[in-house]
Amino acid sequence: MATNPEISRHYPKKIALDETPVQAGPQFLRLKPGGAPQIRQVPLRLMGAEDKPNILQFAHGLPEEDLLFLRSDISDPAAVDDWIKDLERGTTFSLLAEPDGVLAGYASLHVNPLRWTRKVGEIGINTAPDWQSRGLGEGLCTEIVALAGTLELRKITAQMVADHKSARALFERQGFHVEALLPDWVEDRNGNWRDLLLMAYDLRTPGHHGRELRH
Repeated sequence: MATNPEISRHYPKKIALDETPVQAGPQFLRLKPGGAPQIRQVPLRLMGAEDKPNILQFAHGLPEEDLLFLRSDISDPAAVDDWIKDLERGTTFSLLAEPDGVLAGYASLHVNPLRWTRKVGEIGINTAPDWQSRGLGEGLCTEIVALAGTLELRKITAQMVADHKSARALFERQGFHVEALLPDWVEDRNGNWRDLLLMAYDLRTPGHHGRELRH
């Protein structure tokens, strides 16, 4: 498995974001109208301990409904502290997207050092309301899949509450498939029990769309 320096040398970098307007349909497909694509270069960098205030500010800008869908409460300073500890242990890698110098979204990859699961990672993606349906989520997902390939993982998973249809659609567009639906598996911030959806992506599949990180 790659070491932190092997990942760090790829960042900061910029990714090309296709901001062409999206027509939302019943399947939440990205349908692009005719005309020239609207491409924007978005800076990406690795998250560090100094980003705790940025994460908390980002979380407080999310609608309550979006916070309900998160598996951990990133508006809680203690939860962000735990996140930072995982970064420092090298069990989590998080990318921050900062168009216009402001945090607009993040993508995280968590790996388990246990022998029987060390080749399986879990990813999470979140974008600010102003940046949803503008391709940022797809760009972050593509980059984090590439990071998983650099770490030589075998499979990556994404977990979400089943109600979050737009998140499911995003991962399906990226090649993920539903692995399991677990009824009443997670409790949200309001104490309600929700179904958990587990999606997976096999990096061993021939011709998979992932790529290794490049400078």
